[in-house]
Amino acid sequence: MRLDLGRYSFDISTRALVMGILNRTPDSFFDGGQYYAFDDFIDKAAKLVDDGADFLDIGGVRLKPGDEVGVDEELERVVPAVAALAARFDIAISVDTFRSEVARACFAAGACVGNDTSGFTDPEFLHAAADAGAAVVASHVRTAPRLADPEPRYDNLVEDVVGFLGERAQWALAAGVPRSKIMVDAALDLGKNTAMSTELLFATGELAATGFATFLSASNKGFLGNITGAEVGNRNAATHAAHVAGIMAGARVLRAHDVRGTRRVADAISELLTARGVSSPEISVLG
Repeated sequence: MRLDLGRYSFDISTRALVMGILNRTPDSFFDGGQYYAFDDFIDKAAKLVDDGADFLDIGGVRLKPGDEVGVDEELERVVPAVAALAARFDIAISVDTFRSEVARACFAAGACVGNDTSGFTDPEFLHAAADAGAAVVASHVRTAPRLADPEPRYDNLVEDVVGFLGERAQWALAAGVPRSKIMVDAALDLGKNTAMSTELLFATGELAATGFATFLSASNKGFLGNITGAEVGNRNAATHAAHVAGIMAGARVLRAHDVRGTRRVADAISELLTARGVSSPEISVLG
């Protein structure tokens, strides 16, 4: 199984990729805007690259409800950041946005992945990705972007989420995005309570069975804090445990704050899976 991100092509038979998180927001739940200043942002990116990130994810709008961020402000936050990283680092770059206008501008600036936490609510998003030859992340969501969902209800949680993501992946295929450039994310904590996020983590295999690269966004999430009692910033052990569970069930992309630790976890499990008889992982650069 392969995943293509721009000119980078990865064998993900056993190897889980690590996506390093970069926030261009002053109100991030994790770092509280610690790296919002541009120089600090670049320094943080350099550390994530040194720590072993396979690609970087830049977000200019906080996922959870907060102050309104218009399209012009989002563009101002992320487009120069994408351009700066593309000029400095030989690595794939993702933009975390639900707006096709922002995605197009970032693809033009050097991004090759569109990480859309809205489930492609913008009808032009997939066309923007296909036109640019970009990969996409399809995320499960119940509401519009940035709206609270305090009492989520499902007829059958796992079936509903897997069905939703299978449909969105088909939308991407129909828009012209190749299968090797489509990732699917159950979006833990997004319209899910602690029990639901935990159930979906352990149902990762059912999502992986769809045949699309399975994306796991568990890093420092609230459900891990609720289970362990650990505050934000002290959930690395719980995050790594979730990553182990996810990889063993078929997750192959890990969105992470602690890139160094996650890289070690992913590499160790890859060695175990390879020893079990799966072919060795490969990375290639196209063109």
